[in-house]
Amino acid sequence: MTKQNADLSLRDLRVLDVLLRERSLTRAAEQLGTTQPSISKVLARLRTRFGDPLLTRSGQEMHPTPRALEIERPLRGLLLSADVLDRSTPSFAPVTSDRTFKLLLSDVGMVIFLPPLTRRLAQEGARLRVHAVPLDSRHFDSKLESGEVDLALGAFTTAAPGLRHQRLYTEGYVGVARADHPQRSSLVRRPGGRAAPHIIVMASGTGHAAHRIVQGAIEAAVAPENILLRLPSFIAAAIVAARSDGVATIPARLAQVIAGPLGLATFKPVVPLPSIEITQYWHERYHRDPGHRWLRSVCFDLFGRSRRLERAPCRPE
Repeated sequence: MTKQNADLSLRDLRVLDVLLRERSLTRAAEQLGTTQPSISKVLARLRTRFGDPLLTRSGQEMHPTPRALEIERPLRGLLLSADVLDRSTPSFAPVTSDRTFKLLLSDVGMVIFLPPLTRRLAQEGARLRVHAVPLDSRHFDSKLESGEVDLALGAFTTAAPGLRHQRLYTEGYVGVARADHPQRSSLVRRPGGRAAPHIIVMASGTGHAAHRIVQGAIEAAVAPENILLRLPSFIAAAIVAARSDGVATIPARLAQVIAGPLGLATFKPVVPLPSIEITQYWHERYHRDPGHRWLRSVCFDLFGRSRRLERAPCRPE
């Protein structure tokens, strides 16, 4: 292997191995659980580093060049050795571990995710800990790459394309107002709800960037004179609604947690709103870490779409 190729990653070599076996970008992408453009990028990088096309297209098939056939056997031997080393990596035992997992969360994420997660970790291992890191979505990808945090949980519209991710669930919105609100009977009807004083939660770069479309839809439906105040926190908006005649629109699962303690009634939003995808993100370099894999599986078990979660109650329109 030339000096130019000395920094080849095992990940790229695994892609090459699959390509040599499948001889198809589409089938390789399916086997590796990725996209055809991603495989094409890796192949372009390999071609540059080896100074050879490696595979050439003929009809629907791709055929290896003599150079590719020359490296095919030593490549598989290298990957087999790497797999042996990977299997020798110590496994993660939560019952004996004293690991602290660092999660990047918005204020809403802290309310939704931390109570069930801390209960689960206490059951799995008495010395396991969680450190919640305040979310700045402008820099969360670099924090994942550096290992400053293990996982980011939430809705991130600016996620770097190279990050690993797994969708957890789809989130909707509900309106909230204090249970003894003087116009409560009219709030459940959208025209009446739009006429109420509104507390607008603003999208920001520190946790609620994905809320921007929803904020715009609410502001387009509510007359300017009916906007009571604007603020950057769903939790603060709910507290203000509980202690005033204002109404707020907040994520449904947040309402499920805080509506009862704050004495809030819930109802359908004053305008139909799009839902948002809640996802867990992590960096490729930690993808195979046993403890990291365990944490991701726990988060998916607790919050994934396969688990049926209660919905915040809404009165019909």
